[in-house]
Amino acid sequence: MFTLALCRPGATCRLRHGWDRCQACSCRGFSTTAGQGQQVGLQEKQVGADLEMPVARREAETLFQERPEPGNQYLEDALLRSYLEAHLPPKVLEEVSQELEGFGNRLLSKIGPLGWECELNPPVFRQYDAWGQRVDHIVTCSAWKRMKEIAAEEGLIAEAYERRYSNWSRVHQAVKLYLFSTASGGFNCPLAMTDGAAKVIESLGVPASLRNAFDRLTSRDPRKFWTSGQWMTERRGGSDVANGTETVARKQPDGTYHLYGFKWFTSAADSDMALTLARIEDAEGRVKQGSGGLSLFFLRVRDEEEKLNGIQVQRLKAKLGTRQMATAELWLNGAKAELISAEGRGVASISNMLNITRIHNVIGAVASMRRMISLSRQYALKRVAFGKLLKDHPLHMQTIARMEVQTRGAFLLLMEMARLLGLAETNMASEQDQLLLRLLVPVAKLYTGKQASAVAIEAMESFGGQGYMEDTGLPVIVRDTLVLSIWEGTTNVLSLDVLRSLTKSRGQAMAVFFSTVQNKLESAWSSAELQAAAQSVQDAAGRLARFCRGAASEGAAPMELAARDFSYSLARIYAGALLIEHAARPGSSRLDVCAAQRWCRQELCPAAAEMENGSYSAEESTLDGALVYDGSPAGSRL
Repeated sequence: MFTLALCRPGATCRLRHGWDRCQACSCRGFSTTAGQGQQVGLQEKQVGADLEMPVARREAETLFQERPEPGNQYLEDALLRSYLEAHLPPKVLEEVSQELEGFGNRLLSKIGPLGWECELNPPVFRQYDAWGQRVDHIVTCSAWKRMKEIAAEEGLIAEAYERRYSNWSRVHQAVKLYLFSTASGGFNCPLAMTDGAAKVIESLGVPASLRNAFDRLTSRDPRKFWTSGQWMTERRGGSDVANGTETVARKQPDGTYHLYGFKWFTSAADSDMALTLARIEDAEGRVKQGSGGLSLFFLRVRDEEEKLNGIQVQRLKAKLGTRQMATAELWLNGAKAELISAEGRGVASISNMLNITRIHNVIGAVASMRRMISLSRQYALKRVAFGKLLKDHPLHMQTIARMEVQTRGAFLLLMEMARLLGLAETNMASEQDQLLLRLLVPVAKLYTGKQASAVAIEAMESFGGQGYMEDTGLPVIVRDTLVLSIWEGTTNVLSLDVLRSLTKSRGQAMAVFFSTVQNKLESAWSSAELQAAAQSVQDAAGRLARFCRGAASEGAAPMELAARDFSYSLARIYAGALLIEHAARPGSSRLDVCAAQRWCRQELCPAAAEMENGSYSAEESTLDGALVYDGSPAGSRL
């Protein structure tokens, strides 16, 4: 049983971050930060007095629970600060730390409230004007527009391309986006696609025809800054773009193309431009099927007169989460576009965009985990249950600590990818670094997407009934987190992508993976506290190597069945090595060591464990289908 906050009837709560401000309600609570025993007693007496008071005389505004009030996100994130201190050059660290502290203050005072306004005022689609003329206008709130300006002012995209901190610029950008994500009111999504589009254009050498677009995507001037869409999903499929893309491109006499097709799911449909895939028609109107028939195009969403560029908006999607952002179904009916890839090389050209957006997905996942834990631990300092604060209930603290360990592993995976990407973009990456980055991106995306959902739901439960209340803002974070295992490729799709990357590298990627893990463990062998954890990671890596040899001898089918468990094994082993490396550095804390030890207590190589159980045999695969369709008409045909 739980007690809900009471608000004046008819009042509307508008809470900063869903918690920090209540404009229509007068809130009263009790401090528990000093004199805990006395304060708990006072709180219980006050609640008891309120309950004994006649209902007519009771204050309607009284809150029986105190809201959590996290402070500056940068200053309160010990792992983030210790990572930067361990890796950034001293001069860079000094400048970045000062900037991030200021950014943390801006998030708390300005950006967070705007993010909540975006949640309260989702986009609206106005298809016709008052006179019956079709306008297809997507109306967004002023807070959403202001968020775009802030993104430019803070250089959330520009930072990566100015490279003022050389190879550390991507780490700097990733940290700012990580802090920004859960306060952004969903604006982190268009930024992901904007970064991806800029990366594609840069990888093409910034052709003269795309110079204006690139400069706008990477601008710090709010008046010039553009965001980009990524229009890939069509009616016949999501991740299967090779077989699901029906949009065609017809060449015009001036060398441009007109696009015709239906884009089923376009996030941030209010963006200024988009990159999209289409099949080029030949003179007879024929197109080439498969991935070899796809080419990449650039288009402006609106023309110079601000009219839609041969685009009709069918409707906005009714989504479980990310409601702050306009996601639409679009008809392309002669949209003017420019071919920017070699003909038939669209998938290869857009792969840079996918790598960037997947890294952004990891940023969002880790940020959601950190935000939920931050709220949970603050709440535990204030909420009294069964005569004492939640922080004094050992089981409650154990639950939050387990979430913290998962978040730390995910955070270090994110920083490792950002570090490697920074090296690659400044021509400082070795061949081994590039192979490792190619492997880690899908691994980290799929694993952190699952982690984030689990942590968000567990953290929501830590608030009891309050966690289920919309005006706390917690359900918003949970809903927005659930999409992270779907965006940019589902868990199974990316698990198969991991296998393809290994096949393409002819075993080199796995060799680099194993050698890197071993190198990261080196500094731990001299630490009595870390030896057992290092041994666990080393043993798991050995089991994974044996698994690879065994699976290879049995053909492709068992490996495909094992793809998800195999990817989980890669993530857990590598994150374990990163946690151990961080804990073994000079100046590490006892809690760094504790986190590494606890991470390594879990099953680090589920692929080997499941193979030992016979889970990947042909017989087990047949039984999978039988179990799924037991009792259905399809089951009789298995």
